Amino acid sequence: MDLSLILWYTLSFLPLIFVLLQFLDEKRHQNCYILDYECYKPIDSRKVSTKLSGEVIRRNKHLGLIEYKFLLKAMVSSGIGEETYGPQMVFDGREAAPTLYDGLVEMDEFFQCSLDNLFRRTGISPSEIDVLVVNVSMLATMPSLSSRIINMYKMREDIKVYNLSGMGCSASLISVNIVQNIFKTQKNLNALVLTSESLSLGWYAGNDRSMILANCLFRVGGCAVLLTNKTSLRDKAMLKLRCLVRTHHGSKDEAYDCCIQREDHNGIVGFHLGKNLPKAATRAFIDNLKVIAPKILPVRELFRFATLLLVKKLCQKWSKAGGSATKPMINFKQGVDHFCLHTGGKAVIDAVGQSLGLTDYDVEPARMTLHRFGNTSASSLWYVLAYMHAKKRLKKGEKILMISFGAGFKCNSAQWEVVRDLDEGTVWKDFIHTYPRKNLTNPYMEKYGWLQDEDPDTFSIPDDYEIPE
Repeated sequence: MDLSLILWYTLSFLPLIFVLLQFLDEKRHQNCYILDYECYKPIDSRKVSTKLSGEVIRRNKHLGLIEYKFLLKAMVSSGIGEETYGPQMVFDGREAAPTLYDGLVEMDEFFQCSLDNLFRRTGISPSEIDVLVVNVSMLATMPSLSSRIINMYKMREDIKVYNLSGMGCSASLISVNIVQNIFKTQKNLNALVLTSESLSLGWYAGNDRSMILANCLFRVGGCAVLLTNKTSLRDKAMLKLRCLVRTHHGSKDEAYDCCIQREDHNGIVGFHLGKNLPKAATRAFIDNLKVIAPKILPVRELFRFATLLLVKKLCQKWSKAGGSATKPMINFKQGVDHFCLHTGGKAVIDAVGQSLGLTDYDVEPARMTLHRFGNTSASSLWYVLAYMHAKKRLKKGEKILMISFGAGFKCNSAQWEVVRDLDEGTVWKDFIHTYPRKNLTNPYMEKYGWLQDEDPDTFSIPDDYEIPE
């Protein structure tokens, strides 16, 4: 072939090659990686023991026998153990009248402990953070909590800042989604996500059963997550975000009202959990799965499910008996190796596990997290991830599905890919050898079961009553 012709063809395709290389480079920089994360572990003196729970119950003068029995049943069936953590003001006996200072102290302890450890371990300094996203639902301050962190660590003046409040237990994936969208438009960024909840100002001191329940489930916790889209740090990353789906049913009154902060009949502010919550969660969960399933499952599994669904409908149409009552299920294990389920409560974990056809091994991380740390709101997912991390379950190339629920009502999910084998220590490292535990029952019934036999007309716990050891 003529050399001049070869040169002509080469020069003709150069613009196309250049555009293709530019496109591939932009796609590489749009990836969202987790470099590291740090779950907050408060000091041991903040553990909410059975004895402390009894003292808190006794201090609440609004409660009668019916409320005591309800609390006792809730505690026993909650799936929470005696090593979860509470805010300092509960230990000081001031839960009926918390102050703004209590909320700020709670947050500062989380910020300093988690960020100091994260910066030290990664070698990333506060001045290298380009994006900061903070989500704490129940505490909105002026200046914002994100500004408080910037002042605390003297971060750069051009840092991009997002401060989220009122987003509920699903807020951490919303924060990740904000970072993901920023990464799609700018290269070489480091982002920091802090996710927590303020129990100090969210503690309920009344007797409305729909609001007392929150005190039995929610505990102190938080997580700091360091993300990047720098290709130079790709080999150091732990996880890569594959996809993220958000579902919001706030336009439906039933869904909006099922998880809501309000005042009770005595004017005491608390967090109401309605009876229609399971129904609202189920609907949001189903709609979320409809969107994320095609993104994370292989075509063969989607085809199998569609075929079974079609066959079932045809059988129902032709059969006088109405066909089989068994519903076909999508096998999410065809596209997912590990499941990070929100620790909203024992019933929530069991229901989601059953809906997805998961085994005890699959839901073990969520159950053990609920027992050890309780429901830490938006940060719960990261404690579940840390459990699998500490158990050395996460191997390179495996996929993780995170599922969270939150007020609004929302269901958010995300799939991550493990970039390298993970075997470093986590918040679980000092006691992971004691898990999993077969017996997750707590001693509340054993110590307070006598309440069941009391006369509701004469019932009271005297101030000088000694809580059983």
